[in-house]
Amino acid sequence: MKKTLTTLTLLIIVAAIHTQPITTTATYTVSDSTKVMQLISTARRIPHDSQQFLNIAKQFIGTPYVAHTLDRSQTEQLVVNISQVDCTTYVEYALAIHLCLKNKKYTFQDFCHYLAHIRYANGKISYATRNHYFTLWINHNAHNRYISEIKTKQYPFTATQTINVNYMTTHSQQYQMLRNNPRRKTQIRKLQQSINRQQYPYIPKANIRNTAQLRSIISDGDIIAIVTQKKGLDIAHLGIALWRKDGLHLLNASSIHKKVIIEPMTLRQYLYKHKTHLGIRVIKVL
Repeated sequence: MKKTLTTLTLLIIVAAIHTQPITTTATYTVSDSTKVMQLISTARRIPHDSQQFLNIAKQFIGTPYVAHTLDRSQTEQLVVNISQVDCTTYVEYALAIHLCLKNKKYTFQDFCHYLAHIRYANGKISYATRNHYFTLWINHNAHNRYISEIKTKQYPFTATQTINVNYMTTHSQQYQMLRNNPRRKTQIRKLQQSINRQQYPYIPKANIRNTAQLRSIISDGDIIAIVTQKKGLDIAHLGIALWRKDGLHLLNASSIHKKVIIEPMTLRQYLYKHKTHLGIRVIKVL
């Protein structure tokens, strides 16, 4: 049976930020809302431990990779598309389910509440407040106390990334919501300027080895953000850390494999295969 697209106005209670409910619009299919509830139900039966986020993320293995699922309308809405994910939305959906379980909130409305705050600054749904660059995503979700980035200059974090993003405004014709919209372009330029010149330590790919020291720093279920030297961008790809006997691997929504998969190559091999990949930033899920 063909999926039916549903638009529902949800009352999302924004705890600790607003004293009044916020009404927002979520767009989703019936099968996707059902899938969310199935994922939450399944995750509730798994013992809650330090690997809860990873266990939730593993449930998405095999889900098709599809890019640009958030940009199919000229009106910004909270898109819930569990059946089609890219590398960022995959992590967002898994994190939203993790937060539901962590806070003992089990409804679809609860899921949408957390997803809105993960994807948008202060949960305010608009194109200008979406965390378009992953550095913005990290900063806002650290502020929410959903995640925490490792920020140290001790080994293996021997390199520093200085943010210099402008890709969206210099390639605005690639973005449906920016084409012929000078106002939005100005808003995105301000977002870019808000993080430019910020500096973050990262692990260069030469330091990513199968060692006891690195295993003590990077845990299964950490979010891995791949630092890029591609002009105008900060992060090229992201996924979830998963150690195997041969080293560190990436559980990710892969544009190469066209689905969520545990990358067969080690992360070190993967990074060296892509010349523009410089190393990784490491984010802990709280």
